[in-house]
Amino acid sequence: MKSLTLIAVLLLFTYIVPVTAQQPALDIERIQRATVFVMQVRNVEDNLFITCVSSGTLVSRDGLILTNAHSTQQSADCPGTELIIALNVRSGESPIAQYRAEIAQIDPGLDLALLRITREPDGRLVNRENLALPFVELADSSATRIDETITIVGYPGIADDPVTAVQGTITGFALEPRSTNSASWIKTSAVISGTMSGGGAYNTQGQLVGIPTTAPLRQGILNTNCIPIQDTNRDGIVTASDDCIAIGGFINALRPSNLARPLVRAASLGLDVEVMSLPTTTSSGNTPTISRLFFSPSVNEAGMPTTVISNLPSGSTSLYLFFDYANMSPETVYELRVTTDGRPNATFSLAPVRWSGGSSGLWYIGSSGQPWPNGVYEFTLFANGVAAPTQRLTIGGPPQITATMSDIVFGLLNLRGEPLGNGFVLPSGNTASAQFLYRNMSNGTNWTAIWYLDGNEVSRTPDVWSEGETGSASTSIQDPNGLRPGSYRLELYVENGLAATSDFTLAGAQQGVRPQIFSNARFTTAATPAEAAQSGAISTFSDSIPQLYALFDWQQIAPGTLWTLRWLVDGDVFYEQVSPWTMPESGQNFTAILSSPNRLPDGTYNVQMLVNNLLLASIEAKVGIGQLPIDRFARADGVLLRGQILDSNTRQGIPGVAFILISEDFSVSDFDWNQSKVYALAVTDQNGFFELERPLEYSTDDREIAYSAVIAADGYQPISADGIEVTTETENPLELIIYLSRD
Repeated sequence: MKSLTLIAVLLLFTYIVPVTAQQPALDIERIQRATVFVMQVRNVEDNLFITCVSSGTLVSRDGLILTNAHSTQQSADCPGTELIIALNVRSGESPIAQYRAEIAQIDPGLDLALLRITREPDGRLVNRENLALPFVELADSSATRIDETITIVGYPGIADDPVTAVQGTITGFALEPRSTNSASWIKTSAVISGTMSGGGAYNTQGQLVGIPTTAPLRQGILNTNCIPIQDTNRDGIVTASDDCIAIGGFINALRPSNLARPLVRAASLGLDVEVMSLPTTTSSGNTPTISRLFFSPSVNEAGMPTTVISNLPSGSTSLYLFFDYANMSPETVYELRVTTDGRPNATFSLAPVRWSGGSSGLWYIGSSGQPWPNGVYEFTLFANGVAAPTQRLTIGGPPQITATMSDIVFGLLNLRGEPLGNGFVLPSGNTASAQFLYRNMSNGTNWTAIWYLDGNEVSRTPDVWSEGETGSASTSIQDPNGLRPGSYRLELYVENGLAATSDFTLAGAQQGVRPQIFSNARFTTAATPAEAAQSGAISTFSDSIPQLYALFDWQQIAPGTLWTLRWLVDGDVFYEQVSPWTMPESGQNFTAILSSPNRLPDGTYNVQMLVNNLLLASIEAKVGIGQLPIDRFARADGVLLRGQILDSNTRQGIPGVAFILISEDFSVSDFDWNQSKVYALAVTDQNGFFELERPLEYSTDDREIAYSAVIAADGYQPISADGIEVTTETENPLELIIYLSRD
């Protein structure tokens, strides 16, 4: 039922009725107001020169902005030192610079950044508690489906054009190792310009499902589309001799919003993780390379190919392109171009984007659950504009009966010859074994097993097949002095053709058949890292604390081994970093520090250590009550108030009406248009619709919360009310129709 208190109070001043009909779900004007233009700038003799631009989206009322990392983080391509935020103040006009911002959270690999508004353009500090900015809600991007209609909102020019919206459909999904449980990219048919990178893609309910993303190059073989807009060389004219703004070409891929949730969660909770020994993410200076392209119809839980194929039958719905990479960094730009029968295929191509893997290793990009039409496909990968050799695949016709090897699993063999362990991370020892399936093999066929360590061949075993047509077999590598820790690879060849391949990691001491890489993991609190290393383990902290230390020891893990450090609070991830190991092979007291500008929120904190997507160690600690007191990551904790304001005579919507909700500490008589007294503010769109971006908090027996409201528009009699309350029984969202009378 609706709050009788709210309705009764407002009825004293005007004729208001609850809305029963559903208003349009996609409030494009509200979304456009929440879309910002981000300018990275550098200060030269008190002149601000723009170095990079992008679109962005407000995701909180107090000024958190979701955008791309490449256009905000200082780099060789973006050498600016400050961030200027321009807002869509007047519909149909260029954005106006209104704030400065800083990076609150960033994931260079995913090319996502979360900015926080901090200052006015002149440098004065902003009281973020008083901000009441329009913002959007993140959708569950895993619920999106092919052919679903989406609307992309952003700025199509370099600060000269108004915010715009384009429609399209979802055409597919791309998968990469960085995101194992959902899509890494959402593909779309929408025509998205390069400067809309960092903006937002919305479902029909007006929720943010993805972030349009591209990574333009200033130099290289690719079309850089770099535009000079300022006289940076001070010769009095703007020419090609001036610094240019790289905006790239059209975008066809979106980063799913679910990948941004940890950044938003960490910033919303005020959490920051400092890892004492993580490597820098800058380029090594060596040329990025891509090699050894091959295809697999599927991947296993460790992100490895199940088999190697050269063709697929008609009706196939799953395909993965694997390749080796080296000298890559988050600043590397890579692109996939796909043609079908010689014609460009945008559905399976990927526009230039930032690299999200490590510096070297095995990677894939693929799709599952999406039909692949018949044809001859050619795949070409680019790294910083330089093309790798093209790989070809034919799809069509009936399944072909060929000799195959597949499903390689690594382990320590038991007495029955079966591999034991987790399959892809083995403890250090003298022997590593691999078991695999085979089909359509013929006795007498030549086959070879080749083993590699860190890219170097260490064993080659040519043989003649004698195991029959179908079944399982095994092969192994041995060293009486002990196999060295590191990244291993096995390649299986049938008659000189690659039939199957997979990587695994050898690390840690043997604990049964499982590796013990990380040990003595513990939480503690201390004044310094040195003090934390000497402190005992603590799992329960009765009061909130300013810092939480996570420490662990490690053994026999080779430098360069990819591993993952993950932090969670109340079961939700707020930090995840995949990086190569940079410490010695064995050691003590690896340290990560969780801190907050104030004190850590109450909650249950968990730290996980993974290798090859496999969880190898985990610790947990409770702070305070062991649970976040409220869901501070949720869009609203209270009643959302929205509706439509109409002319009492014409019954037409009135645009530009200000609906001001005054803080509980003030009444209408106290209100003097001071922003510090405003709890929430909304302005009606051209049809008279409004929505308060901040929810009304519930009034309870323990704490009564009563708001006041002022509704005003030029040419109409203003109305106001005190004592507005909502309870848990109030309908949520609460939708109203309000009639105003002319003066």
